Amino acid sequence: MAKKIGVRELKNNASKIVRAVREEGAEYVVTLHGEPVAVLRPLTEEPAQQELDAEIAAEIAEMKQLAKEIAAGWKSEKSGLEILEEDRQASFERLL
Repeated sequence: MAKKIGVRELKNNASKIVRAVREEGAEYVVTLHGEPVAVLRPLTEEPAQQELDAEIAAEIAEMKQLAKEIAAGWKSEKSGLEILEEDRQASFERLL
């Protein structure tokens, strides 16, 4: 069970409290005027990895949506890859 701790106590004993969280796995519910406002608990690898996985999934979903929007507005008979290859070839030929 998490111990309730006021903001003032947290401020006055921050180093001691953070050490207890890190070393003992202690959890605290931080209160302001008696009302819970935050939770202080150890950061474990699992939640951090889950957060990273969620961020990656969101970025991939955003890229897929962007790809759909680009495809919907594509007007060339050639693919983007074909256009890029032609541009690279032309650049190479200019160097010769």
